[in-house]
Amino acid sequence: MQQKSKLFLQALKYSIPHLGKRMQKEHLNHCNFADHYFNRIKLKKYHLTKCLQNKPRISELARNIPSRNFLCKNFLSSKQGNEKPLSENMDAFEKVRAKLETQPQEEYEIINAEIKHGGFVYYQEGCCLVRSKDEEADNDNYEVLFNLEELKLEQPFIDCIRVAPDEKYVAAKIRTEDSEASTCIVVKLSDQPVMEASFPNVSSFEWVKDEEDEDVLFYTFQRNLRCHDVYRATFGDNKRNERFYTEKDPSFFVFLYLTKDSRFLTMNIMSKTTSEVWLIDGLSPWDPPVLIQKRIHGVLYYVEHRDDELYILTNVGEPTEFKLMRTAADTPAIMNWDLFFTMKRNTKVVDLDMFKDHCVLFLKHSNLLYVNVIGLADDSVRSLKLPPWACGFIMDTNSDPENCPFQLCSPIRPPKYYTYKFAEGKLFEETGHEDPITKTSRVLRMEAKSKDGKLVPMTVFHKTDSEDLQKKPLLVQVYGAYGMDLKMHFRPERRVLVDDGWILAYCHVRGGGELGLQWHADGRLTKKLNGLADLEACIKTLHDQGFSQPSLTALTAFSAGGVLVGALCNSSPELLRAVTLEAPFLDVLNTMMDTTLPLTLEELEEWGNPSSDEKHKNYIKRYCPCQNIKPQHYPSIHITAYENDERVPLKGIVSYTEKLKEAVAEHAKDSGEGYQVPNIILDIQPGGNHVIEDSHKKITAQIKFLYEELGLDSTSVFNNLKKYLKF
Repeated sequence: MQQKSKLFLQALKYSIPHLGKRMQKEHLNHCNFADHYFNRIKLKKYHLTKCLQNKPRISELARNIPSRNFLCKNFLSSKQGNEKPLSENMDAFEKVRAKLETQPQEEYEIINAEIKHGGFVYYQEGCCLVRSKDEEADNDNYEVLFNLEELKLEQPFIDCIRVAPDEKYVAAKIRTEDSEASTCIVVKLSDQPVMEASFPNVSSFEWVKDEEDEDVLFYTFQRNLRCHDVYRATFGDNKRNERFYTEKDPSFFVFLYLTKDSRFLTMNIMSKTTSEVWLIDGLSPWDPPVLIQKRIHGVLYYVEHRDDELYILTNVGEPTEFKLMRTAADTPAIMNWDLFFTMKRNTKVVDLDMFKDHCVLFLKHSNLLYVNVIGLADDSVRSLKLPPWACGFIMDTNSDPENCPFQLCSPIRPPKYYTYKFAEGKLFEETGHEDPITKTSRVLRMEAKSKDGKLVPMTVFHKTDSEDLQKKPLLVQVYGAYGMDLKMHFRPERRVLVDDGWILAYCHVRGGGELGLQWHADGRLTKKLNGLADLEACIKTLHDQGFSQPSLTALTAFSAGGVLVGALCNSSPELLRAVTLEAPFLDVLNTMMDTTLPLTLEELEEWGNPSSDEKHKNYIKRYCPCQNIKPQHYPSIHITAYENDERVPLKGIVSYTEKLKEAVAEHAKDSGEGYQVPNIILDIQPGGNHVIEDSHKKITAQIKFLYEELGLDSTSVFNNLKKYLKF
């Protein structure tokens, strides 16, 4: 249910132990997280080389809570004897990787996580961790380092790879699609590579080298979806594994991020609204860490380093949106931070990348994408407006000081590669292949006026040659929680729907992060109903402007997005014909009153504390989907849930479904003959993951449901879907 992150912010990307209820904490559990981890993609005639270091970047992180002081005794600052690792089973780590949802058959080939280090590329080939020389990375000439089958996991995949500075060791985090649990293996690189160690439930991990040229692995443990412990380990003749830090506040989690120049390892301690960062010297990792600024309630900050200066992305000061500040590395406290760059109003900072002479900001302003290139020598700024079809960035981790590569994507077209070349001061677009969807479809940026006058952005897609759009089916998507943006990366099944005449509408309601931190603040706690009003206004605006009609309108969401969808079904069911939900958060009140659940305490800043605050309790009762079901006509609803989902407990989804069926049956009794009873379907999938995004079974079941409920012929859509999915 919660959010995700990239630090500098991608650090979060794979390190945050919770997305949002959306996928996040990706939007998961009771929350989601994270923006997503994208694999490299190859196209038939050329490929988009995404040099993935799976390194976290600075992107969308979250928020905060009460501050507390740290004492030096919280850290073990000198080399000590071996400490026994935690013996108890640690529970699930957070899904911070979002693959392109489907496995392509013809045009698109998904390539697993890879990292370049020295002259080698490390990646997964089949069920093995392998490496090959950089120039031979696309050939079959590789060295097998480890066979994943030795772990005896069901269909394991490598989620993240880190190589030690001198290439004596490589560490890889391994997961399975049906579980959030992970295992980190450490392989010694030699003539005969051998697994040196394995650690369960690792979230983030990074290598540094100490003064004696010994490789030190720092990693975080996750227990019950909570990431509170940091360990450090060495291998070989001087093997040790010791706990370095434990966060005591259950509202905070910990993740690690290595600055791009590898000068500092940052330990980021965060809640939804507050953060605190400690610097671990990348040259002397056994020295005590240095605190940049102790946590201040409501203050978020993330840190990069360049030439003995810290660059700090923070919301401190007015307005309370992100701004870039800097200070000398030896005077890191907040009173020394100097304002360096401010963002325009209604701007979301998507990511930040640091280079030798430039800082690059990836921004979303008024629902359009921009790149700002800041010259660090002369403080010059160049702002580049990106193509209007683009809806999201896919970041490349790249060590080339002269170029900044990235990809742009949208829900209906595969990512396209762009490179900004600093020497020429120009943005170069990959050429040689133009997706036909650019000519056969349109993307519109629209706004709806909510009840209080706020303008709510929407992104709408439809075929260029569509006639009489009022008679076309409409699929609306919403999230609106944790300050997370709607996921707008490429999804082949969305592409197929547009090709088949559907209109797609993405509603960027309050509670999400599309217009910055205030946009999120205006849709959380006792302002959650703003998001519901925004969603209703968006759908009514679409209908009023000739985009479809209620009898042809479907609404979809996952994780925390289920709150607004479920609330709309209770308050304005006449706007919809069908709904699909995945791992939806529907029982807000009972979930937030159960502090034994893994993420309840971390979620208090998003939903409120109904156990101790009567105001919060009464407010949640006003919109909680499970609390407001009543006998009336409902749209047909298809719910996909996962048997062992720890983020959104199955119990709440089952309770909602049973209450809804009872209300539908009661209403049908009084509706007379000829009344078409809506279908309420609960599809419980095995496994313990929060959302299994690339499940072909799930995708086809949802599309089949939508076509049947809207009375559409599905022949062509399934034929087209076969171009992308392997059945």
